[in-house]
Amino acid sequence: MAAPLATPRLEQRLATVLEGLTPCVVAFSGGVDSGVVGALAHARDPSGVLLVTFTGPAVAREEVDRAVRTARFIGAPHRRVPLDPVNDRRYASNPLDRCYFCRSLEGDALASLARSEGFPWVLDGIHRDDLGDDRPGVRAMDERGIRHPLLEAGLGKADVRALAREIGLPNWDTPSNSCLASRIRTGEPITREMLTRVEAAEAILHREGFRQVRVRTSQGMATLELDRQELPRLAIGGLLPRIAEEVRRLGFTEVTVDPEGYRPAGLRRRGPRAEPP
Repeated sequence: MAAPLATPRLEQRLATVLEGLTPCVVAFSGGVDSGVVGALAHARDPSGVLLVTFTGPAVAREEVDRAVRTARFIGAPHRRVPLDPVNDRRYASNPLDRCYFCRSLEGDALASLARSEGFPWVLDGIHRDDLGDDRPGVRAMDERGIRHPLLEAGLGKADVRALAREIGLPNWDTPSNSCLASRIRTGEPITREMLTRVEAAEAILHREGFRQVRVRTSQGMATLELDRQELPRLAIGGLLPRIAEEVRRLGFTEVTVDPEGYRPAGLRRRGPRAEPP
């Protein structure tokens, strides 16, 4: 990952891209990427920005709560919109391009809301580093004319975090996250029950103070992924057996720990363990 540029220059580059892109609706997950877009768009046009967060079975409640807190900090109007992609059989079958169907539903909902309320633009938080892997979700958003200000400004993840820290966003160092469906092995059906189970298992890990977590599931088994620097904590005070028992009680048949720790989806696909994404 390239070193971030000086933050005044970053802010100017993004401000230049945002010229003419308000009033707008911002797809707002509450993560650092959409947080920066929402904050700077709102600073530019305080009366012309609506932050929209989708809720539903594939979105952890913790993520929604974070979006609410971040939107409150920014000071822009914020709306939560229910969306259940599990109703789409193409998504629920969990193919390799699953994200295309989810983002298509989200993109259509955002575009419809923007049209009905007179917002000419819809923006999201996609940035330069998001293009390193096959991203069918990006294609779905492109097909719907949704703009990517961070990408258009040439910003990567390190740049975004540096800018978020500079402007004082409270979530500037929040670990990256993705929808709960990404934890289910490709090809295995996505069900609301499994999404709820995964969310509950990850909540156990967060409660124990782990920040970067994934609970991957395949054939009813759970694999815990944690930041490699945090893995040694599992051996202290019988923590791992206690966590494993709590996770099993949720309905998983077996609980293991990935000794390699958390890896972004792109690195996992290039490694020997090709699934899940």
